[in-house]
Amino acid sequence: MHSRIVIAFVAVVLATFAGVRAADDTQPPAASKTAPKEPAKEPAPPPSVTVIGARDAHGILGREVRSAANEDMGRIVDVIVDREGTVRAAVIDFGGFLGVGSRRIVVDWAALHFAGVSNKSDSITLELTKEQVKAAPEYKEDTPLIVLGAAGSLRPWDFDH
Repeated sequence: MHSRIVIAFVAVVLATFAGVRAADDTQPPAASKTAPKEPAKEPAPPPSVTVIGARDAHGILGREVRSAANEDMGRIVDVIVDREGTVRAAVIDFGGFLGVGSRRIVVDWAALHFAGVSNKSDSITLELTKEQVKAAPEYKEDTPLIVLGAAGSLRPWDFDH
Protein backbone atom coordinates (compact mmCIF):
# COMPACT_ATOMS: atom_id res chain seq x y z
CA MET A 1 0.00 0.00 0.00
CA HIS A 2 2.79 2.44 0.98
CA SER A 3 4.79 1.60 -2.16
CA ARG A 4 1.78 2.53 -4.35
CA ILE A 5 1.52 5.90 -2.62
CA VAL A 6 5.26 6.55 -3.04
CA ILE A 7 5.14 5.56 -6.73
CA ALA A 8 2.09 7.78 -7.31
CA PHE A 9 3.81 10.72 -5.58
CA VAL A 10 6.98 10.35 -7.65
CA ALA A 11 4.90 10.08 -10.86
CA VAL A 12 3.03 13.31 -10.02
CA VAL A 13 6.29 15.15 -9.28
CA LEU A 14 7.88 13.98 -12.54
CA ALA A 15 4.75 14.88 -14.56
CA THR A 16 4.72 18.35 -13.00
CA PHE A 17 8.36 18.97 -13.95
CA ALA A 18 7.76 17.67 -17.48
CA GLY A 19 4.82 20.10 -17.88
CA VAL A 20 6.86 23.04 -16.62
CA ARG A 21 9.71 22.18 -18.96
CA ALA A 22 7.34 21.84 -21.94
CA ALA A 23 5.79 25.24 -21.16
CA ASP A 24 9.28 26.79 -21.10
CA ASP A 25 10.10 25.31 -24.52
CA THR A 26 6.96 26.74 -26.19
CA GLN A 27 7.59 30.40 -25.40
CA PRO A 28 8.19 32.47 -28.58
CA PRO A 29 11.70 33.90 -29.07
CA ALA A 30 12.28 37.65 -28.71
CA ALA A 31 11.76 39.41 -32.07
CA SER A 32 14.32 42.19 -31.82
CA LYS A 33 16.84 42.53 -34.66
CA THR A 34 18.86 45.29 -33.00
CA ALA A 35 19.45 43.60 -29.67
CA PRO A 36 22.56 41.41 -29.51
CA LYS A 37 21.88 37.74 -29.16
CA GLU A 38 22.31 36.44 -25.65
CA PRO A 39 23.53 32.91 -25.17
CA ALA A 40 20.61 30.58 -24.57
CA LYS A 41 20.03 30.04 -20.91
CA GLU A 42 19.89 26.46 -19.89
CA PRO A 43 16.94 25.69 -17.68
CA ALA A 44 17.75 24.99 -14.08
CA PRO A 45 17.77 21.30 -13.26
CA PRO A 46 14.74 20.11 -11.36
CA PRO A 47 15.17 19.90 -7.59
CA SER A 48 16.01 16.57 -6.08
CA VAL A 49 13.13 14.64 -4.61
CA THR A 50 13.47 12.56 -1.47
CA VAL A 51 10.66 10.39 -0.23
CA ILE A 52 10.68 9.76 3.53
CA GLY A 53 8.45 7.04 4.86
CA ALA A 54 5.69 8.04 7.28
CA ARG A 55 7.29 5.94 10.03
CA ASP A 56 10.77 7.41 9.53
CA ALA A 57 10.28 11.13 10.25
CA HIS A 58 7.92 13.20 12.37
CA GLY A 59 7.35 16.82 13.31
CA ILE A 60 8.24 17.70 16.87
CA LEU A 61 6.77 21.16 17.50
CA GLY A 62 4.08 20.86 20.14
CA ARG A 63 5.28 17.42 21.17
CA GLU A 64 5.14 16.52 24.84
CA VAL A 65 8.49 16.15 26.60
CA ARG A 66 8.88 13.78 29.55
CA SER A 67 11.78 12.97 31.87
CA ALA A 68 13.31 9.50 32.15
CA ALA A 69 11.17 9.16 35.32
CA ASN A 70 8.08 9.90 33.16
CA GLU A 71 7.54 13.40 34.64
CA ASP A 72 5.85 16.05 32.49
CA MET A 73 8.56 18.47 31.31
CA GLY A 74 6.44 20.60 28.96
CA ARG A 75 6.20 20.87 25.17
CA ILE A 76 8.66 21.75 22.43
CA VAL A 77 7.71 25.16 21.04
CA ASP A 78 10.76 26.04 18.93
CA VAL A 79 14.05 24.71 17.59
CA ILE A 80 17.30 26.72 17.74
CA VAL A 81 19.81 26.46 14.87
CA ASP A 82 23.24 28.04 14.51
CA ARG A 83 24.45 30.09 11.51
CA GLU A 84 25.30 26.95 9.55
CA GLY A 85 21.78 25.57 10.07
CA THR A 86 22.83 22.88 12.54
CA VAL A 87 20.18 22.15 15.16
CA ARG A 88 21.65 23.07 18.55
CA ALA A 89 18.78 23.25 21.04
CA ALA A 90 15.05 23.10 21.64
CA VAL A 91 12.85 25.63 23.42
CA ILE A 92 10.49 23.95 25.87
CA ASP A 93 7.41 25.57 27.39
CA PHE A 94 7.77 24.28 30.95
CA GLY A 95 5.48 24.43 33.98
CA GLY A 96 2.19 26.21 34.45
CA PHE A 97 -1.31 25.08 33.66
CA LEU A 98 -2.96 25.82 30.30
CA GLY A 99 -0.24 28.34 29.49
CA VAL A 100 -0.60 30.28 32.75
CA GLY A 101 2.55 30.41 34.84
CA SER A 102 4.66 28.63 32.28
CA ARG A 103 8.08 29.74 31.13
CA ARG A 104 10.34 28.81 28.27
CA ILE A 105 13.72 27.20 28.75
CA VAL A 106 16.36 26.04 26.26
CA VAL A 107 17.74 22.51 26.36
CA ASP A 108 20.63 21.05 24.39
CA TRP A 109 19.46 19.00 21.40
CA ALA A 110 21.68 16.09 22.51
CA ALA A 111 19.71 15.87 25.79
CA LEU A 112 16.55 14.88 23.86
CA HIS A 113 15.76 11.31 22.81
CA PHE A 114 13.31 10.56 20.01
CA ALA A 115 13.18 6.75 20.21
CA GLY A 116 9.43 6.37 20.61
CA VAL A 117 7.87 9.08 18.48
CA SER A 118 6.16 7.03 15.81
CA ASN A 119 2.85 8.86 16.24
CA LYS A 120 1.66 12.26 17.50
CA SER A 121 0.70 10.97 20.95
CA ASP A 122 4.22 9.71 21.72
CA SER A 123 6.48 11.92 23.82
CA ILE A 124 10.13 12.90 23.58
CA THR A 125 12.39 12.00 26.50
CA LEU A 126 14.59 14.65 28.12
CA GLU A 127 17.78 13.50 29.82
CA LEU A 128 17.28 15.95 32.74
CA THR A 129 15.30 15.90 35.98
CA LYS A 130 12.38 18.15 36.79
CA GLU A 131 14.50 19.90 39.46
CA GLN A 132 17.23 20.69 36.93
CA VAL A 133 14.70 22.14 34.50
CA LYS A 134 12.98 24.18 37.24
CA ALA A 135 16.34 25.78 38.09
CA ALA A 136 17.08 26.71 34.46
CA PRO A 137 16.96 30.40 33.52
CA GLU A 138 14.07 31.54 31.36
CA TYR A 139 14.56 31.92 27.61
CA LYS A 140 14.26 35.47 26.36
CA GLU A 141 14.40 36.13 22.63
CA ASP A 142 17.28 38.26 21.30
CA THR A 143 19.44 37.67 24.38
CA PRO A 144 22.32 35.21 24.76
CA LEU A 145 20.99 31.69 25.20
CA ILE A 146 21.64 29.72 28.33
CA VAL A 147 21.32 26.12 27.22
CA LEU A 148 20.65 23.39 29.75
CA GLY A 149 22.32 20.13 28.76
CA ALA A 150 23.06 16.68 30.00
CA ALA A 151 26.35 16.37 31.89
CA GLY A 152 29.36 16.92 29.64
CA SER A 153 27.46 17.23 26.37
CA LEU A 154 27.48 20.98 25.69
CA ARG A 155 29.77 22.66 23.18
CA PRO A 156 30.14 26.45 23.45
CA TRP A 157 28.99 28.64 20.56
CA ASP A 158 31.37 31.11 18.98
CA PHE A 159 29.75 34.55 19.35
CA ASP A 160 32.57 36.50 17.66
CA HIS A 161 31.44 35.91 14.06
